Amino acid sequence: MRYSKFLLPFGLLLFAFVARATSILIPMDDQQKDHLKSYGIAFWTLKNDQEVDWLLNYRGGSFMMKYDQKLENECKVRGVSYEVLPDAKVSAIIAEITDPSVNMDVVKLEKAPKIAVYSPKSKLPWDDAVTLVLKYAEIPYDVIYDEEVIHGDLPKYDWLHLHHEDFTGQYSKFYQPFRSAAWYIEDVDTQEAMAKKLGFKKVSQMKLAVAQHIRDFCAGGGFLFAMCCGTDTFDISLAAAHTDICESMFDGDAADPEAQSKLDYTQTFAFQNFVLDQNPLSHQFSDIDVTRTRQVDRPHDFFTLFDFSAKWDVVPSMLTQDHDKVIKGFMGLTTAFKENLIKPNVTIMGEMKTANEARYIHGEYGKGQWTFYGGHDPEDYQHQVGDPPTDLSLHPNSPGYRLILNNVLFPAAKKKKQKT
Repeated sequence: MRYSKFLLPFGLLLFAFVARATSILIPMDDQQKDHLKSYGIAFWTLKNDQEVDWLLNYRGGSFMMKYDQKLENECKVRGVSYEVLPDAKVSAIIAEITDPSVNMDVVKLEKAPKIAVYSPKSKLPWDDAVTLVLKYAEIPYDVIYDEEVIHGDLPKYDWLHLHHEDFTGQYSKFYQPFRSAAWYIEDVDTQEAMAKKLGFKKVSQMKLAVAQHIRDFCAGGGFLFAMCCGTDTFDISLAAAHTDICESMFDGDAADPEAQSKLDYTQTFAFQNFVLDQNPLSHQFSDIDVTRTRQVDRPHDFFTLFDFSAKWDVVPSMLTQDHDKVIKGFMGLTTAFKENLIKPNVTIMGEMKTANEARYIHGEYGKGQWTFYGGHDPEDYQHQVGDPPTDLSLHPNSPGYRLILNNVLFPAAKKKKQKT
């Protein structure tokens, strides 16, 4: 009982502090217990019609929101580290960030983007890093596939992710190792049935139409994100619109022997002057991907994020926010991209310079923007077909997965003119 006299004053002090606390800071440096769920907190705030300040290059790209008891409770429930800030501290942070001499900036996030994941409805023996991290971060999304795309559903969304997908119609070139597997046979049957339903003679023709719809979605202002072979096969499909690159085991007739000379690189987003791999028993689609030729062993497999000017190059600065600028490498059906095959107007945001390979690239198309990220799973170095999905509760601070979530929040940013 002798301590009871201290309870009331302490309670009054706490009340006074909270009353003066105007903001909650979600630090994104090494003080954050769960970086991935932090993005979910930012998304939750936007869904509740509150704005989020993204503090570029401040403590790893932290988030700051107006104080709300529900927000604080949500941070506690999700295990996200946070700091309650009074007015004076907020003013000091903003003054530090807006100082012209420092490489920081504030980007206001205004509205939660509506998210779609392009993914097959049937079960296939591999997972997808984006759906894994969206679920872990508790960020809602819709699953759409060929039928929804062809029927014109894409304009309903702000952001689209391309699941591990082969847009060339060659079933990821898994014919040699898996043609007798039940899942492979079922996938071929399902794809062919859908192509017929949608009025296409071949799956490759359906996939081309899907790629062209996605291209138009981006041209109209949509945001596109792709990983693994959803990157290069998207461009290959667009370039091969007027030829046949599929051999008979994929579409019932032979490929055009002149296919290489008929590629139209003006139709692609990222790549040019690439050469097709026309061997149907090869796992590679073209020489864009470096998987078969790279001489990098696992202990030395890293890529480095570029440092961009937060005040001048806002877009790449947002997309490269991280608490670590050196990211461990990971493989995929498409691992990384040969730099000499990337178009000159494309921004390389992450690369292994010594191997002349780009891992993380970005560009504009029409009114929209796109990002390609090589590899399959940032926390599974060489994910094999049939391997169990990654348990992200074991990797809550993954810098490689953070790059995915930067793209998820990107469409929420208030548009402002680039400085010239």
